[in-house]
Amino acid sequence: MASPSIQTDPTVPIPESLLPMTATVRADGHLEVGGCDVVALAEELGTPLFIYDEEHLRARCREAVAAFGDGVAYASKAFLCKAMARLAHEEGLYLDVASGGELATVLAAGVPADRVVLHGNNKSSDELAMAISAGVRRIVVDSLDEIDRIEQLAGPGADVPVLLRVTPGVEVHTHEFVQTGQEDSKFGLSIASGAAEVALERLRASSAIELKGIHAHIGSQVFDTGSFARAAEVLADFFIPLGLDELCVGGGLGVAYVVGEEAPSLTEWAEGTIAALRSRGVAPEVTITAEPGRSIVAQAALTVYRVGTIKEVAGIRTYLAVDGGMSDNPRPVLYGSGYEAFDPADVRAVRSRVARVVGKHCESGDVILPEAQVPPAIGVGSLLATPVTGAYGYSMASTYNKVPRPAVVFVADGIARVVVRRETYEDLASLDV
Repeated sequence: MASPSIQTDPTVPIPESLLPMTATVRADGHLEVGGCDVVALAEELGTPLFIYDEEHLRARCREAVAAFGDGVAYASKAFLCKAMARLAHEEGLYLDVASGGELATVLAAGVPADRVVLHGNNKSSDELAMAISAGVRRIVVDSLDEIDRIEQLAGPGADVPVLLRVTPGVEVHTHEFVQTGQEDSKFGLSIASGAAEVALERLRASSAIELKGIHAHIGSQVFDTGSFARAAEVLADFFIPLGLDELCVGGGLGVAYVVGEEAPSLTEWAEGTIAALRSRGVAPEVTITAEPGRSIVAQAALTVYRVGTIKEVAGIRTYLAVDGGMSDNPRPVLYGSGYEAFDPADVRAVRSRVARVVGKHCESGDVILPEAQVPPAIGVGSLLATPVTGAYGYSMASTYNKVPRPAVVFVADGIARVVVRRETYEDLASLDV
């Protein structure tokens, strides 16, 4: 679809800008993504269902590589399965993982260990041993305790390649739970307090570790590129005297979720951040890397639900309940995140009805959209789709109330392939002993 001007009226049909890049509307009003009829997919594969536009994913991966160059990594916490790991690797991205489970998944997908970067504020000895044994490209050191563990595991002369994660003391306008660059953070070591300098001295003196560079991350869902530029200035002043070869600025670029929101592109983010670093004196030969996640996958996907019941509470509101909820999208509960909703069987329908879209879980807080604009014709049995659910939906999914997690399907060139099958009741009981 072509990119229209930003719409601000929430009652109009769903804006094309919130849909995956190959989205089109068929003559019968059905949404088509990747050449596949979304309604037909829901009927065939069931709901809830995550549908990812593979061309969109690949385009964002290529944009990231073009913007930052070799070394840029996909932040796999946003969404990870073996198919996604392979796709990111095929498009030239490294893989940023934040746990032993994520590391195991990308290695099982066939991604070479030297294309993997391991993060985590509390890496266990087992996770570190796994990463060292596999030979990952970088371990991002997040504490003094971690330096001790690496030295104990690797031994003298190992030269384990690491980046040191620092906190630049820059607060950004986003939810407090996804701020990471301020002084009061569980992540990294503070530049201002001197903790980062203490860690640097330890790393320089280590016979088991090779310090390759510095890493920082200021937060997630950040729209203001000026925040990245401010962090870049602090980082540059800290980094330049160290004489190191690599500086990673992390990720955190925001995406538009609702009508009226606008977000910078990956290219704009990279250009602004790199320019700020270079103008502050970071030498041209220094490799500047980044770790985009949400901006790669969020708008590539949508979730399709089926409406199970509708309750009219006279004089108060209408409750529209779907067959998923906080188990497949916890972001509204955790962060108060906003979404839009529409009928994938009638994409152009005006969304003039107001309803609270809720899930099926035994929690009053199981709300997906507190005040959703939906088409008036939506009824029991109708499909309802929420766009921009490619990041932190499936990756944060749970089995609360023993509700099986949805299937995930990639669509491209008229072909739909299930990349994560729907969980079964048998799966839910499989760990019981």
